[in-house]
Amino acid sequence: MGHPIAILFLHGIGRTEPGYSRPLAEAIAARFARSAGGETSDPQAQVVFEEVNWSAALQPAEDDLGARLRAAGPLHFGRLRGFMLDFAADAIAYQPTHADRSAYDAIHAEVAASLGRLARRAGDRAPLGVIGHSLGSVIASNYLYDLTKPRGSFMAPEVRARIGKTPLERGETLSLFYTMGSPIALWSLRYPDFGVPVKLPAKRLAGHHPGLEPRWVNFYDPDDVIGYPLKPLNEAYREAVDEDRPVDVGSWLTRWNPLSHTGYWGDGGVADVIAAGVTEAWRRSSAIALVGAKKSVRPRRAASRV
Repeated sequence: MGHPIAILFLHGIGRTEPGYSRPLAEAIAARFARSAGGETSDPQAQVVFEEVNWSAALQPAEDDLGARLRAAGPLHFGRLRGFMLDFAADAIAYQPTHADRSAYDAIHAEVAASLGRLARRAGDRAPLGVIGHSLGSVIASNYLYDLTKPRGSFMAPEVRARIGKTPLERGETLSLFYTMGSPIALWSLRYPDFGVPVKLPAKRLAGHHPGLEPRWVNFYDPDDVIGYPLKPLNEAYREAVDEDRPVDVGSWLTRWNPLSHTGYWGDGGVADVIAAGVTEAWRRSSAIALVGAKKSVRPRRAASRV
């Protein structure tokens, strides 16, 4: 039997409560069980999920800012201003500057801690899938990009100190990358020729799971003004992203307008694609592990007759 597939979720901008990934996690698990349930006695144990709740790293500062601004006197459109503090402030605060990068590092430390928990639950060498929504896709991309650089790179020492020695935590088993409603295209304006994408570690992955091929699928709803395709950015993105997949997400009230941005988590079509990728990766891992196990079993020599 192969390793369980380890799935890490990263939420998008705004105040987010634990359990935000449950609709998508349950949909993936159910589809996996229907597809592969006959191939394992315990399908629920073959896909392990973990959330990154990174908004907690920014919430105290945003709450403090809101209190200071309200103390100055009445402000109109209070609900909308609260929305701006919860949503736009996340994106602004996350940007590292020469003067301060505390928010960037605090968020990445949360990612490292979550990967550590996932490695303990799924196994040190479990094939890793990362699912990032909205700003969470940017955070995932930046974290994985920093992780591939040698020691002393842009990743802060306090973040590296939280990264364990397991292949999963080092990103060596990254097999699946799904971005949903991603503003990476907007972030690319910060770099010459729209930047360089994270490269999934095919060579390192092959050392742990021969036959597994990493795959990056980017979901975007054409009505979602935050999510964009990525392959048109430049040649590097055309090569790195396997598919820009347009989808129609949200309820009948939101799927035709920008409010569709929050609809990826509960969309059955998105869950279908991800579950199919997870199932294929699990089957490939299982088949490879089975072949390896058979090769390691040597036939016993017949006892010599006297």
